[in-house]
Amino acid sequence: MVKKMILKAHVGFRHCCFFCVLEETDPFVRKAGIEKTLREMHTKGDTELALTLSFIWRFAMAEPENPEFPSLGIFECMARLIKKGVEDAAWLARGQNVYVPYYAAHIIGSYTMKKSQFAVKAVESGVIPPLIELMRGKMSWVEQRVAVRALGHLASYSKTFETVSEYEEEVVRLAMEIASNCIDVVYNEFVGVKDRDQSVKYHCDLLTRGLGGVEMENRRAEEWASQLQCWSLHLLNCFACKERSINVICNKIFLKNLSKMWGGLVNHTSPAGVGLIRILCYSKRGRGHVSESREVVLSLCNLSRSSDDWQYMGIDCLLLLLKDQDTRYKVIDIAVFYLRDLIELQALNDRPDLGDRITRVFLMNHNTKRVCAYNNQKTEKALKEIRNTKVERTKKEREFMSEEKVAEKRVLVRLIQQQADKLFSMGDMEGAITCYNKAINACPLKLRRKRMSLYSGRGEMQHQIPVDDLQLSTCTRSLSEPANAHGKSLWTRSKAYDMKGLARESLMDCIMFVNGRCCSKNTHSNNSNGSKIPFYAAEMISKQMNATRLFADSKSRALQVKLEEVRQISDKDSNSDSDSNSDQEWYKEMVTRMITEKKKHLTGLSTINEEPWNPNEGITSRMMMHKKKPALLARSM
Repeated sequence: MVKKMILKAHVGFRHCCFFCVLEETDPFVRKAGIEKTLREMHTKGDTELALTLSFIWRFAMAEPENPEFPSLGIFECMARLIKKGVEDAAWLARGQNVYVPYYAAHIIGSYTMKKSQFAVKAVESGVIPPLIELMRGKMSWVEQRVAVRALGHLASYSKTFETVSEYEEEVVRLAMEIASNCIDVVYNEFVGVKDRDQSVKYHCDLLTRGLGGVEMENRRAEEWASQLQCWSLHLLNCFACKERSINVICNKIFLKNLSKMWGGLVNHTSPAGVGLIRILCYSKRGRGHVSESREVVLSLCNLSRSSDDWQYMGIDCLLLLLKDQDTRYKVIDIAVFYLRDLIELQALNDRPDLGDRITRVFLMNHNTKRVCAYNNQKTEKALKEIRNTKVERTKKEREFMSEEKVAEKRVLVRLIQQQADKLFSMGDMEGAITCYNKAINACPLKLRRKRMSLYSGRGEMQHQIPVDDLQLSTCTRSLSEPANAHGKSLWTRSKAYDMKGLARESLMDCIMFVNGRCCSKNTHSNNSNGSKIPFYAAEMISKQMNATRLFADSKSRALQVKLEEVRQISDKDSNSDSDSNSDQEWYKEMVTRMITEKKKHLTGLSTINEEPWNPNEGITSRMMMHKKKPALLARSM
């Protein structure tokens, strides 16, 4: 009976489309029809092929653990289609076949992102060589994105990692190149193309699925460029966590670039650059390389006292470096002046008593001769401050300070604070700051909220005087209880970061400030106007978002290249009056644009988010670009 039904399927579906097969209610006939279609799909060149693959990909994203297609030869089919697309240019140019390699690689990645059994099946089906062909750039960055994604999933499982590692040298090199260059590539080949008629049409179609115009294409291109970078870093993570290719990944230039990779506010689940740095810090060799890069250490320090989602990763990396005796004395002279502001931090995410952990790490071997040999006097003074605050003072207050004494201190602190506010109103900033210092020294450690309030007040006073580092330090200390929740301190620190040119850190603080302010007002009021963003905050957000856009550096570099070309043309044609005048005008225009959009030096994190296909995806993922800041997003558009 079964044989008859299979024979019926082979005959009945000979001239039937794939979608007709899926409508078959008989499971035996359906299975035979799908299997036959997948086996012969690479021989077809009709216009339905791209549409069929698009449907399978959506099905795979919606049900990635459904075994139906993987069990019927989907991976063999996709491998053959990618190979055909790479090798047969005439076939690729026919109809809509240019979409085929993209969807084929995407289907492989979708079915292997959750189940190791499917990954094993995919590897046995020979998907790795054709995926590497796409990763080499045989087509474009669009296909690279989905190929790297699929390879990253295959490298994530212990059962399939060894097969991927057979190509380790090339895969690691390609992943490093893509992570370093993909933002420039996407900008130069797509976003930066002035005449959109000159851009690749199928790229536009894939980016928006026909649901939007140029603006949506650019937004989606930003998201995809970020994902391409993040997936490349994830692939490197798979090797680094097994301590493979550590010396290759820790190339000095790549490490320097890595500290700047954050991807912009377009996804929210991958730490990207700092994620790979943390993996490197788990290994002895990795810590050695990271500690030698001043740019990486400084980026970790800035991250550790920011309100970024990945703040805890920056702290983790620094603590790993400080615990290792071979790297401790290479980074302590920098790290101590950032992490000392966090010693009163109680908890961050799921990490309790984080301030105590930081204190213990800093006070390791504090009384040994090696400390004096390696650290300068400022470092030694900072370490003594940590000991006095967290060890000696805590012990003394616990043993000798009664509840009555604490109440007396509370009254004394309030009087000193009142005096400080009076001096501030009279314009005596120095006197007000001195009073706040006395109040902080007098305030018991157990009065955490009061100490945070005092630090916040001192930070506002310091903002009147251009002393950025002291102000950043004070504001960070006021954000310890609870973590990153004091609105005034967030806004003050955002302005201080802006003055120092740290645009990403300023943006994160401002977003947190706005989100906390709006949430607070909505809690106490049902008035819809209560969630409005203050003009000064909206202005700061707009400024920093322009500075931290994913393509900001790429745009600046492109302008510099054009400017240099104009200079060369101007030098060659200096004898021609008409050409010279024309070039000079263009040169002036380019200079004006360069000044208007001057380059910002950024550090940060990149993120990535895999979401199922949504037929209403006309609204881009930028509307969800930061999971902790929903109040901002509607206005940031």
